[in-house]
Parts: sequence; C-alpha cells; structure tokens
Amino acid sequence: MKYHFGEKIRRIREKRKITLKTVAIQAGVSESLISQIETNKVSPAIDTLLSIADILDIDFEYLFNDYRKNKNINLVKKDQRNKIIMHDVIYEQLSKTVDKDELHGIEAYYLEIKPGGQKGSKEYGHQGKELGIILEGKGEFTIGNNSYVIGPGDSLSFSSDIPHVLTNLGEKPLKAYWVITPPKMFFKDV
Repeated sequence: MKYHFGEKIRRIREKRKITLKTVAIQAGVSESLISQIETNKVSPAIDTLLSIADILDIDFEYLFNDYRKNKNINLVKKDQRNKIIMHDVIYEQLSKTVDKDELHGIEAYYLEIKPGGQKGSKEYGHQGKELGIILEGKGEFTIGNNSYVIGPGDSLSFSSDIPHVLTNLGEKPLKAYWVITPPKMFFKDV
C-alpha cells in the first residue's frame, strides 16, 4: 500500500500562503516536482521531504500519523485471556507483541501465586529480561544469592539469565503483573 501525504503538504503550504515557487527554490528542486509531490504523483526522496518539512515547519508526526494508526495490535479481553496453571501459579496472558520478532517480543501476564507457592527456579535462569509489579500480597524475590521482601506497589526488573524465584510469603494469593522478553511462548497460538 502506497502512503500519500501530499495533501497535507499542500494544505499547510496554502494555509501559510507560501507559493510552490518559494518552496521549490528553498528546497533546491523544480516547482513541477513540488506540485507532483502535493498531488501524490511522485514520492520524494527522503532528503527532499526533509527539506520541504523544514521549509514549511511541518512535524513528521503530523505527516505520518495516519500511517501509524494502521499498525496491528493484539487486544485481549479480560474474559478471553489464555490461562495456564503450573504448580502453585496461575498465569493469565494479558498480551504479547504481534510480530514474529522474538528478539524484541514481549509477553505480559497477570500472576496469582498460592500461599507458600513459588514461580521460577533456584537452579537455572533463561534468556531475556523480566519486569514485575506486585498488586496484592507479600512475597520474597530471590535472584542469585540476594533476597528481597516485596509487597503491593513494589516493582522489579532484572536479567532473567540468573536463577530467580518469587515466593508467596502471605496467607492470601500474591497477585502481580509480569512482563517477559523474549516471550517464553506459553501461548503459541495467540
């Protein structure tokens, strides 16, 4: 799909009462080229587009905001979350990036850890990074040889290649939001 932004350039040029000739001279191109760009007959080279945007004081965000609106999103309704129960932990997938680029992919989960239950491993880590925020409950987060007591509102982020464990120390479920990159692929079909 070809992207058209000529109308925006023309609208701003006319609103500012700047002639085609003035823009062409300042940009170092022909008046005919400016006209063709404004009517979407040609796509300008990036340096020409930068010059035109600078001459007319156009923000690139404005020129390309329609293009951004067409990007894919992954919407997961609360009642449609994928759920997995592993030992004493309930994982509900909130969302994950929609592209197949695992290097920059992320997955987000809502976690519930039963009293006395734990998430993670004392023996091994895995590739990537994690970020969590505790919503309810009291826990102990152990990473390598260090331990931290955490509660509601506390957040943490870490490199997950070091063995790490989150243990529920309370008498009620420990609830948290958790983000992992790259995705661990609990839910491959989403």
